[in-house]
Amino acid sequence: MEITLNNLSKKYHHEWIFKNLNKKFTSGNSYAIVGPNGSGKSTLVQVISGALLPSSGEIVYKDTNDISPDDIYKHLSFASPYLELIEEFTLTEFIQFHFKFKPIQSGLTTDELIHEMYLEKAKNKYIKNFSSGMKQRLKLGLCFFAQTPIILLDEPTSNLDQKGMEWYKSLVKLTSPEKIVIIASNQPAEYEHCNEIIDINDYKSMVTN
Repeated sequence: MEITLNNLSKKYHHEWIFKNLNKKFTSGNSYAIVGPNGSGKSTLVQVISGALLPSSGEIVYKDTNDISPDDIYKHLSFASPYLELIEEFTLTEFIQFHFKFKPIQSGLTTDELIHEMYLEKAKNKYIKNFSSGMKQRLKLGLCFFAQTPIILLDEPTSNLDQKGMEWYKSLVKLTSPEKIVIIASNQPAEYEHCNEIIDINDYKSMVTN
């Protein structure tokens, strides 16, 4: 799997968030997108995911063949603190609904996934009654235990306590080496395992009106 950014740029109103970003992401590598709050990390990850359109430039997704941007959602898992969940579902209902759209890790059952997220006591609890930490564990669990070749994470340990942070680090270590992992973060503990760092500020110096 490859993701190639060709002169990728994003503009809000009259301000360029990043401009002329050229980068290739390949399977078997983990990448961190770093920069201060408000620098555009989340925007870049959303553009890579297909949730936002670039203002100019292009993204090419390639597996054995090229993948249409309209279909890339089938190949990636995305977690962020601002990602909304369907709060009217119970935990079990939500997991079963989610994995109708992309495959769960081979051999893993719903109950086993709930155990992996240490949410056994919330099995029949409505998502709307979850704490922020429980919701974040659910988002991360759905990412790491889906059979998708791309994992996109934005501030992955937001709302997690120390136990949750250690759990996140254990998931990272178990992630298939064949996947592409991209993490937007300004917390070194979240991306210390990444083998490449992309500072979004490097694409600020190119920004002009």
